[in-house]
Amino acid sequence: MQSLTVPAHGIPTPANTAKQRIAPGEIAVGVVIGRASEYFDFFVYAIASVLVFPTVFFPFASRLDGMLYSFLIFSFAFVARPLGTVTFMSLQQRFGREAKLTAALFLLGVSTAGMAFLPTYSDMGLAAIALLAILRFGQGIALGGSWDGLPSLLALNAPQHKRGWYAMLGQLGAPTGFIIAAGLFAILLASLASEDFLAWGWRYPFYVAFAINVVALFARLRLVSTKEYARLLEERELQPTDVGELLKSQGRNVVIGALAALASYALFHLVTVFPLSWISLYSERSVSEFLVIQIAGAVIAAGGIVASGWIADRIGRRRTLGTLAIMIGVFSGFVPLLMQGGDLGQTVFILLGFALLGLSYGQAAGAVTANFESRFRYSGAALTSDLAWLVGAAFAPLVALGLSANFGLAYVSLYLLSGAAGSLAALSLNRALEIKD
Repeated sequence: MQSLTVPAHGIPTPANTAKQRIAPGEIAVGVVIGRASEYFDFFVYAIASVLVFPTVFFPFASRLDGMLYSFLIFSFAFVARPLGTVTFMSLQQRFGREAKLTAALFLLGVSTAGMAFLPTYSDMGLAAIALLAILRFGQGIALGGSWDGLPSLLALNAPQHKRGWYAMLGQLGAPTGFIIAAGLFAILLASLASEDFLAWGWRYPFYVAFAINVVALFARLRLVSTKEYARLLEERELQPTDVGELLKSQGRNVVIGALAALASYALFHLVTVFPLSWISLYSERSVSEFLVIQIAGAVIAAGGIVASGWIADRIGRRRTLGTLAIMIGVFSGFVPLLMQGGDLGQTVFILLGFALLGLSYGQAAGAVTANFESRFRYSGAALTSDLAWLVGAAFAPLVALGLSANFGLAYVSLYLLSGAAGSLAALSLNRALEIKD
């Protein structure tokens, strides 16, 4: 229903739609809901890659090799994301934003829920592994296609002096998704016998993921399908553009944007997925207990994300990202000492790592969105995010576990340090970022 204005003569008239403004807080609601559901899906799969898939799908391999195989399939979704972005943007150009989002989230739900019904290796052999890989690839296609433009819209509509604050809101979806996913698995591990957990208990979180996707779909459609949002998205020129033209005109911004937060994305899976795999392989520590420690770390990360908004609005996003990249580089040197330091050292690693992750990840998304020409912002922001995940996070668990198992934890330090160096190099090439914040 149109809102009414009351002019001086006292006769109410329809408000001018073109002059209506949607509050950034309302946009933030859609961003948080969408990102939380997506992260929950991904963390359910990530945790299962450590606790379930090596036994259920790779029983013919050693525990280490089975986990490495699981992590290889884990990376498929990140490889598929850019393809999903390009494919579904073409769909949007033909059928509209609502059709694209509905199709993408339907595919995400089917791919995630489908894993709950997968036969095991003992049932179908290699065909079961192939089905797992296909569904994981489908998750990546769907996540690339689910880009709704709301993060870019939020960044462009936030008050100038609160850009950092509003930029961090969508990032809260990461710790929220992790807390729910890790909490479910911790409860299942603590309440079920190992045989029951591996037989059927692990499937339950995938059912929950499907239910959450349905709720998120309606919540996001409620926003993006309104005339007010459509007008605002068009006004900001947040519409799909040709990928070839984008890369030719804005390729520099895409590359810099993907690398600017490399330290944060590399750290992302090195405090969530990798330590869980290392503990399950090389420690006698209870996995369910360790998940509780990680949940506490995720709560700290959420606080760090909130703090990052306050910090960035005072010193600038570029300086915030650069400072945190340096801190992550320093932290990388302590990986072997802490991970091999018993329960206390591992707990310190998790809590400190999550704190740094929150502070850095809070400003990692869309760091160069404002640098894109208006008509390239929608597609540019989506592809930048896809490439950031691909370069920084896709292979992090696989590389970190492979390096630590074969050469020692010191090589994990070097891996994380390279991410910090990449961020600093990218930020130095984009000094205009601080001005455009």
